[in-house]
Amino acid sequence: MAGILSGITVRQKPGHDSKGLLTFGNQTVPCALGRGGMGPIKLEGNGVTPILTTRMLYGFYRPDREKRPLSAIPFYPMQTDMGWCDEAEHRCYNRLVSLPFEASHETMWREDPLYDLVVVLDINIAPRAKRRGSAIFMHVAREGYTPTEGCIALDKKDLRHLLGWMSPETKIDIAR
Repeated sequence: MAGILSGITVRQKPGHDSKGLLTFGNQTVPCALGRGGMGPIKLEGNGVTPILTTRMLYGFYRPDREKRPLSAIPFYPMQTDMGWCDEAEHRCYNRLVSLPFEASHETMWREDPLYDLVVVLDINIAPRAKRRGSAIFMHVAREGYTPTEGCIALDKKDLRHLLGWMSPETKIDIAR
C-alpha cells in the first residue's frame, strides 16, 4: 500500500456534464459522473452527483472476480444476496439489505462489472434524509465513461490504484 492522501478532488470535465476528472497526488484520471451532472442538491432519481466534501466509509469486492484491494478502507467480500434500498419511504432507505427484499432496491451482485469494486461514500448516511439520495458509490465505470445515477465511476485499474492511497480519513472534494 502506498502513502495515505489527505484529500482528492473530483471536478467536471470542461464541456461535459456527466464526465469528470479525479485528481489524487500528482495524478489525474477520467471518471463518470451522474447523468444530471454535478449540483448542490441530490434528490432520489435526479441523477445528480452532489457537490460536497465527503469520505469513503467501506467497500465491497466480488470475490469470484476480484481480490480484496490493498487499502486502509475496510473491504468486505460481496454476497449474492446483497441489495441496497432506494425506496425513500422505507425504514431501510439508503442501507444495505438482504435479498429478496420487498421494497425498491439495487442489486449489488451484478452481471456487469460495475460493482466488482464498490465503495460506499458518506453521502446521506448519517443523518439520513428521505429522498436525498441513495446508493451513492464510487465504483467501476462502464466503457466510454457513460453517465451514472449520481455515483463517481472510474476505470477498474484506476479505482484499484486509488484505493491504495485512501483511508477513511481521506477527504473527497466534489466540486465544479
